[in-house]
Amino acid sequence: MGSSSRFSRRSFLHGAGVGLAIPAMESLRGENSIPVPNPHSRRLVCIGNHLGFYPDNFFPKKQGHDYDSTSTLQPLQQHRNDFTVFSNLDHQLNGGHKAVQGFLTGIRKEEAAGFPSKNISLDQAAAEFAGSKTRFASINAGLGDGTDMCWTRAGVRIPPVNNPATLFKALFVAANPGELDLERVRLKHRASVLDALRDSAHALNHSLNVADRNKLEQYLTSVRDVEKRLQMSSEWIDRPKPKVPIKAVADEERMHIDEMKLFYDLLTLALQTDSTRVATFEIPMGFRTIELNLGSYHGLSHHSKSEDRLSQLQVVETFLTTRLNEFMSSLKEAQIFDDTLIVFGSGMSDGSIHSNRDLPVLLAGGGIRHGGHVICPADQHERVPLSNLWLSVLQWFGSSQEQFGRSTGTFNPLKIG
Repeated sequence: MGSSSRFSRRSFLHGAGVGLAIPAMESLRGENSIPVPNPHSRRLVCIGNHLGFYPDNFFPKKQGHDYDSTSTLQPLQQHRNDFTVFSNLDHQLNGGHKAVQGFLTGIRKEEAAGFPSKNISLDQAAAEFAGSKTRFASINAGLGDGTDMCWTRAGVRIPPVNNPATLFKALFVAANPGELDLERVRLKHRASVLDALRDSAHALNHSLNVADRNKLEQYLTSVRDVEKRLQMSSEWIDRPKPKVPIKAVADEERMHIDEMKLFYDLLTLALQTDSTRVATFEIPMGFRTIELNLGSYHGLSHHSKSEDRLSQLQVVETFLTTRLNEFMSSLKEAQIFDDTLIVFGSGMSDGSIHSNRDLPVLLAGGGIRHGGHVICPADQHERVPLSNLWLSVLQWFGSSQEQFGRSTGTFNPLKIG
């Protein structure tokens, strides 16, 4: 439903959901506060929950700004004017749990070979554009084993960092001279290996058939991806890490319920110190709910519309949006909320029936004029691909690419309804 021409970043979501707002000017800050980076630096955060959200508790009934807040959205009430909820968006994928991997890609790995950018995820496409402007092109964090949410252009899954102490050390703890020397040797060795592999691959190219040349191209794409990451590491290895006014995070056993708040705090600091401009956070199927005095989260998601299970599921989902509310508040306090666009949702809709249609999607922040609840066309022949929204997010971020996933253009809410 969007125009196929390049979408103006200045008019992103203009009208029914939306035009850009001028970011707030910086006021004087205390000596011990963290300096805010260039206010024109845009940031993207993608948060995915594997088991989705019960539709009746997530989607409002009414379109626009005057909707009645649902139980899942109620914790976000203080930020009501700073986010948009979208109905009837998806990637037309099926497969239940296996299709959740397509949330930020629009494409399952098994079919990626037929698409120009394979199954690269939204965050990694943004990270490619950001390049080496920051120490980390992206930070991928999450609980447990994550949700298979982040994928490189070579079709390689990026597992999340699931230990807050590990993330804190990478972001803010300076390596000693011996560790730096070892890192330089490691980078030099890996670079020389890549050079040899690349030369060997090119030598083979002339003796291969078409199918094998395609395999070789995929291989070389993987090599180039590694090279870019090595180059970024080399550029930043000797630069000092930022100092932050918090205690070091201890490497200790924690409950998921405690880790989530800590991860959000660390991601706020990472964005605030310009250590990265792209971050993700994954909430897995195995999210522990025993600390909430509830049964298995996965079991609750298979509610079969049982009132008891739905009431417990509501507690979990309200907890997740309460943590999102706190994260949004922390970004506002750090004065980077208007420069940070948050994607929140899932590749699963109703976990009870393993549906991947009508996905729960929420967009927050970004200095845009939000539209409350935007209801996209439900009829099959009029449906808007979720990838259209992802393409507009990328163009808001600064990328000039014209295609993403299954996009048919950019997202244009003026043509909705």
